[in-house]
Amino acid sequence: MSKYGKEIVIGVVPVLIAFLLFLGVNIIPIVFMAAFLGAFVYMTRVRNGMNVGSERKARSRTPAYMTFDDIGGQERAKEELKEALDFLIRAEDIQRLGIRPLKGILLTGPPGTGKTLMAKASAHYTNSVFMAASGSEFVEMYVGVGASRIRDLFKEARTRAVKENKNSAIVFIDEIDVIGGKRDGGQHREYDQTLNQLLTEMDGIHTDETPRVLIMAATNRKEMLDPALLRPGRFDRHIEVDLPDKKGRLHILNIHAKNKPLSDNIDMELIARETFHFSGAQLESVMNEAAIYAMRDNADKISQEHLSLAVDKVMLGEKTDRESTKEERERVAMHELGHAIAAELVRPGSVSQVSLSPRGKALGFVRHNPQQDQYLYTKEQIEHQIMIALGGAVAEEMFYGGRSTGSRNDFEQALNMVRTMMDSGLTRLGIIDRDMVTKEELMKENAAILNQLMTATRNMLEQHRKVFEESLDILIAEEVLSGNQFRELLQRSINQQIA
Repeated sequence: MSKYGKEIVIGVVPVLIAFLLFLGVNIIPIVFMAAFLGAFVYMTRVRNGMNVGSERKARSRTPAYMTFDDIGGQERAKEELKEALDFLIRAEDIQRLGIRPLKGILLTGPPGTGKTLMAKASAHYTNSVFMAASGSEFVEMYVGVGASRIRDLFKEARTRAVKENKNSAIVFIDEIDVIGGKRDGGQHREYDQTLNQLLTEMDGIHTDETPRVLIMAATNRKEMLDPALLRPGRFDRHIEVDLPDKKGRLHILNIHAKNKPLSDNIDMELIARETFHFSGAQLESVMNEAAIYAMRDNADKISQEHLSLAVDKVMLGEKTDRESTKEERERVAMHELGHAIAAELVRPGSVSQVSLSPRGKALGFVRHNPQQDQYLYTKEQIEHQIMIALGGAVAEEMFYGGRSTGSRNDFEQALNMVRTMMDSGLTRLGIIDRDMVTKEELMKENAAILNQLMTATRNMLEQHRKVFEESLDILIAEEVLSGNQFRELLQRSINQQIA
């Protein structure tokens, strides 16, 4: 309420009360209701003021000091991002060559790969004001609130840059797919108003403005974004922040190991090979969980065993204290031995350990030796991987005459790999477009592939029944069967067949 409004209320209310008393009106209920409404309005204004204040404080808070050297495993993405950020730094060269400065940079990739960290490092690299917000902060049930917050965010970025005497500001929006999703042309939504305002602000960032504002955004669902956001002149650079390769994983592990006491005999290269397809966040969790295991053991330093246990925990979950019946444990043992024998036969030397220790939702698991990073697969390699996935169900059928629910995840993996084969033109259907093939044809080919590989897996495992029987007693008694011990039993069976 304005100053004059308050003075008017102070002058009018006493006169109104005196007039009602003169008329003989009972004003107690009226005073009570007025006091209640006044308190309600006051509390609402205070709460909204606190929310706005906290939002502005959070957005304007300077991020923790971070450079690109503190981010591991993304050398290509970092170089591409630095090149884009140079447009903010080298203003004279840009003007001399007639280059239009970039307006937006979109970081895409799986969760946990360091997109937010790269945005923070960008602010220090360019000596810019850093403003951060999440897409969900702009979503409200009240029409126009999201659009208003977009305007306030850009206005505050420019104001702070002027106040701090900086030439540029970076506005970072995480999970931009929340407000930047494709518009379906249907009923007008609050999301559409927010997106329209964002597009307007990006178009309004003139090249000759000082300070310059660069918008950065992150998402792991780029395919959901509206085409108007992705066109040149808005998000000019799309940088893929992908899962790190082995060299990148080693770099990330070493970064997170700096503040941790490690044993002298630790082999980080081995852990980097074992963590294929781990994101940066998962690798940080591996080092943290290893330190927790060391604390549980009252150890002064983190050992190789602690790191191996941490990899299992991040991959499969914590050990559980489920108590299974003898029959169930034997069935799980046969299931895991089916996976292990199939893996060892199609990829010799690949099994590192067979375990009956429950982890997460898994009642047992087979740990594989680290393989070389691989991104291209032949038809034969995918078929071998499917046979390994089907090995557990085949083993149960061999010894129990049927399957159990323990094969559910295995079948999901097998189906995903068959889908990959179809999309890659590696099946009898040839090169296809799924939209042009009927569901019946796809299901028929899917069943043919799985039935063929199931038969091949059964024929392969039937030749080594003795390995199941000899390994079962050891696995039940010790809960763990090492890879070398398992290979000795398998090799003995193979030698007996040859003899």
